[in-house]
Amino acid sequence: MTAIEQHNFEIHANAEVWRRKPLLRDIYDEFYKLISTELPPDDMGPVVELGSGMGNIKRCLPQSITTDLFPNAWLDRQENAYALTFSNDSVGAFVLFDVFHHLRHPGAVLSELHRTLREHGRVILFEPDMGLLGRFIYGMFHHEPLLLRDPIAWDAPADFKPENHGYYAAQGNAHRIFVRGERPGSLEGFSVLRVKRYPALGYVASGGFGGPQLYPRFLLPLFKIIDSILRFLPGLFSTRLLVVLEKNAS
Repeated sequence: MTAIEQHNFEIHANAEVWRRKPLLRDIYDEFYKLISTELPPDDMGPVVELGSGMGNIKRCLPQSITTDLFPNAWLDRQENAYALTFSNDSVGAFVLFDVFHHLRHPGAVLSELHRTLREHGRVILFEPDMGLLGRFIYGMFHHEPLLLRDPIAWDAPADFKPENHGYYAAQGNAHRIFVRGERPGSLEGFSVLRVKRYPALGYVASGGFGGPQLYPRFLLPLFKIIDSILRFLPGLFSTRLLVVLEKNAS
């Protein structure tokens, strides 16, 4: 089984966890609600999610177009972020939920998103964040590497073929680029509208898709209260990162 095939296998395994874990569904609904507040007006064009996995975004944004590398029955389209089939200036917003850290050449993908977005269209990233708690949780309990010091290959090489790109993961990339400012390439054509960091302790203690649930569902509001306090110390407690980019007018 190739790494890409393994990723698709994990999507199907996660679907079973999703079915039997209502707390996780509640938490993801809250994440998608955060994302929805950053979308441009509806008349800007369609909202497209790249790397939709199980297509959970439709619980909160039913009008969105779900896509992935894999042609699963519950998705709307099969898309490769390095070579999108959307026409120029046709999309209102792209949502990438836990996808940016899988982009070996993020600059190449951002160029493709820029091509297909309308003016003032947005790219909304929702990613792992690397507060001390985030580094501990993702470093100790998640199989993907953080890669906090490895070079980021911003641009694709001349011989790069989108259809042949292999599996890649670097959970720390969004933090490095948008929080630390380690930008190995240009964001030309985009403005960074927002960078927000969240403790998301309810998510951490839920166990996500791979770990045990550490609290009952009815206590989720308590974790939200705790988050509202700890969010003022993102360097210590942040585990989730929201980034909003907007395409500049030409």
